[in-house]
Amino acid sequence: MMRPGAVLFDCDGVVMDSEGPTLALFVEELAAHGLPLTLDEFEADYLGQTVEMVARQAVRAGARLPEGWVAHFYGRMNEVMLAGVPMIPGVRGVLDRLELAGVPFAMGSNGSLAKMRITLGQHGIEGRFRAVLSGQALGRPKPAPDVYLAAAAACSVAPEDCVVIEDSAQGARAGLAAGARVLGFAAHGSDTATARSLVALGVPLFHRMEDLPGLLGI
Repeated sequence: MMRPGAVLFDCDGVVMDSEGPTLALFVEELAAHGLPLTLDEFEADYLGQTVEMVARQAVRAGARLPEGWVAHFYGRMNEVMLAGVPMIPGVRGVLDRLELAGVPFAMGSNGSLAKMRITLGQHGIEGRFRAVLSGQALGRPKPAPDVYLAAAAACSVAPEDCVVIEDSAQGARAGLAAGARVLGFAAHGSDTATARSLVALGVPLFHRMEDLPGLLGI
């Protein structure tokens, strides 16, 4: 792969190791409201969506969510995040390498800005990104390309010269729609529903964040 003009990161599951507790909370909440799902089923059908998007799809699938459930879920999720979220191993070293090579980087997530401030702030890395952007705050969450178009613009780099790092098909579609190259981070191997969905989009996978600089040619 040619060295990129900029690298655009998703947040949850790529920079912050926050997906495990978040997915478990979704499964617990949906089961309590009439939609029992396994973690694998939730990951296959809902991963990468905003809470609002999950709620709409879950109701179509038979969940009986009360009025105000989205706000309730955000409250519970932020409590979990405030308790402490680790970074994905190797991320800090990747950011160091990008800075040393003079390659700008930004973040584009479907998560809320409030959640990212909590999780990134725990590790003091929010200010290292040229921008930390939320698709839902822009009003056009992934798979719409808007958040990655805005992230590329924040780096003053054309989208086609960027590489997007994603862990969900929803996010990969956004990166591809923006015209960027996309790499799929599959920390749990290639034989997961998420990894298979990335491969189906033609997105190459990698499994260790420490391998990313070599893949980027830096």
